[in-house]
Amino acid sequence: MSDLIGKLRRGLKKPPRVIADRLLQMSRAQLERFRWPMRQRLSLSALLGELGARDLDDLWSALAQRPYPARVEAVSAERLDALCPGESARLLERAEAALRHEVDLLGSGPTALGETIDWHTDFKTGLGWAPRYCQDIDYNNPDRPSDVKMPWELSRLQWLVPAGQAYLLTSDERYARGVRDVLEQWIAANPCAWSVNWSCTMEPALRIFTWTWFFRVFHASVAWADRGFRERFLRALYLHVEFTERHIERSDINGNHYTADAAGLVVGGLFFGQGRLPERWARGGWAILLGEIGLQVFPDGVDFEASVPYHRLVAELFLWPAMYRQALGLDIDPAYRERLLAMGRFTAAYSKPDGQAPLWGDADDARALPFGTQSINDHRYLVAMIGHAMQDATLAAGVGGPVAELIWTVGADVVSLAATEPPALGSAAFPQGGFYAMRSGADHVFIDAGPLGLAGRGGHGHNDCLAFEAVLDGVPLVSDCGAYLYTASYEERNRFRSTAYHNTPQVDGEEINRFIRPDYLWNLHNDAVPSVRLWQDDTRHALLIAEHSGYRRLADPITVRRAFLLDKRAHALLLVDRLEGMSAHSLEIPLHLCPGIEVERIAEHALRLTAQGRHFLLEWRGDAAFEFQQTPARVSPSYGQSLVCTRLAWRARLNLPQTFSLAITPEGGMSLNLLAAALTEREPTW
Repeated sequence: MSDLIGKLRRGLKKPPRVIADRLLQMSRAQLERFRWPMRQRLSLSALLGELGARDLDDLWSALAQRPYPARVEAVSAERLDALCPGESARLLERAEAALRHEVDLLGSGPTALGETIDWHTDFKTGLGWAPRYCQDIDYNNPDRPSDVKMPWELSRLQWLVPAGQAYLLTSDERYARGVRDVLEQWIAANPCAWSVNWSCTMEPALRIFTWTWFFRVFHASVAWADRGFRERFLRALYLHVEFTERHIERSDINGNHYTADAAGLVVGGLFFGQGRLPERWARGGWAILLGEIGLQVFPDGVDFEASVPYHRLVAELFLWPAMYRQALGLDIDPAYRERLLAMGRFTAAYSKPDGQAPLWGDADDARALPFGTQSINDHRYLVAMIGHAMQDATLAAGVGGPVAELIWTVGADVVSLAATEPPALGSAAFPQGGFYAMRSGADHVFIDAGPLGLAGRGGHGHNDCLAFEAVLDGVPLVSDCGAYLYTASYEERNRFRSTAYHNTPQVDGEEINRFIRPDYLWNLHNDAVPSVRLWQDDTRHALLIAEHSGYRRLADPITVRRAFLLDKRAHALLLVDRLEGMSAHSLEIPLHLCPGIEVERIAEHALRLTAQGRHFLLEWRGDAAFEFQQTPARVSPSYGQSLVCTRLAWRARLNLPQTFSLAITPEGGMSLNLLAAALTEREPTW
């Protein structure tokens, strides 16, 4: 009830047309409670009639013969390891864990689920949601430390994918039996629309991806030959797609949930192929994706939710349906193709020299179909996947890194012919999305000078305007803090998206974008409108000067302006903050270092940073006296995990206007004064 009241309260803030549409959706969803028990009893003859098949064998054979966008042929371990050393052993280890029902999800650590899996419980806390009609389940529970993402992630069954890969590597029927048995358990415990695993339509939509892949991998196995299982599996999968269409998550501003729903409709519709409903699913889902890619993705390729991990997820959700259509010989709209290519170029730009992505915005480790064992934060495979699918040779060459994902999508033969040396990448500007990547060799500075996520509503974006991450001379030094948790802890959720958890100035302890309420976990006031004053890049320097309006709402309006100067030859970064206003204010300038960096005070205004056996000098100066503070902090590299890091902060109560400068250089390299002189030379008005 509290969840329903909260939804109604938030909904009443929307335009009348949107409120009316939302009330109609909620009413229809409630009426569906009477429909799904009947559909759950869908007979085999009725299913065959809806799909235009003579009998179950005919249907099974027809589905197995349809093209599929992923490579589902047998792969030799030798070929796999030749292209990605050690990958087969890693996959087989994960496959054996899956057969034992052992998982490691969302920061849980390795966990044994037992022979009979409890699909309705957050196994980290033991708290769960009793099976009942999905619309009646309140899964946001601030009064108890439960996390609904745990049963959702468990039920996506992506942890079983290695068992399918192991089957393709070995033809061992144990893997086919293991996956079949888990599917039988899941189907029995989760009747359509009647558990927490149906409460968010994105969940059945993503299961469509996994289940269709399982079918293509195991359809000819002995373990999947039982007619009763085949009937139960196809009925459950068919109802997944039907449920997704009838409960699609449409709003006035749509995000990744709507995209996932539409992508699931395309994948499910194209999988079943013939029949009135499958044709409608495939056609309707594709029409949604055609419209949404232009609304959700800026022309420069940046997803509008202002989160790097969600950019990866959304790119996959737009990519897989396009690949499925291509496999069936269907066309891809040129504008759609170009927007996907732009997403690939942004992915290449934000990937650091070591392949890791910035911890920018929200992250729940979500994927459409995960195949590789690389780090969850290594997105480089996506660049090459988009390049191969959209016939772009530059992107197909990728940006280096493991190629396992490509072997299971475009095929080992294609991967073996790919370029071994990826093209060198330089700095790149994404002005619509608002991200800037300063890059030269082993230097990489990633900067957010863009709008608040979800068209100014917040969404998966954070209070990180003018914040940055930095890698200098190949050494990661400055990190964002990540996201950590969602509904499991409202307090932690709001901490990690707050201004204080990002590398950007904070005035008077105020948020850049004000929080609306503690329980509005994906909404913020749109206060900080950014403006880029200058972007330059040449062989010696990259320079960005930008500001935002987040503190102009104060009684004494303040403009925060920040300059970033990267000296490419010296591997040196200069940061200069200028605050313009009329009276006294409190200012804090934080800097979160990457985990493991040692900090030593070597002078009044200088520190030595030691990382990976290298020494860097950090210097600062200000127009006024700043108090320096060094404290422990946390970085979340993935959902549910946090690591200890060091937070540096410079604080002062001062009269505006004021300027503060900070430089990070390899020890023995350029000084702050020389970098400041280079900035003045390039931009005298600064």
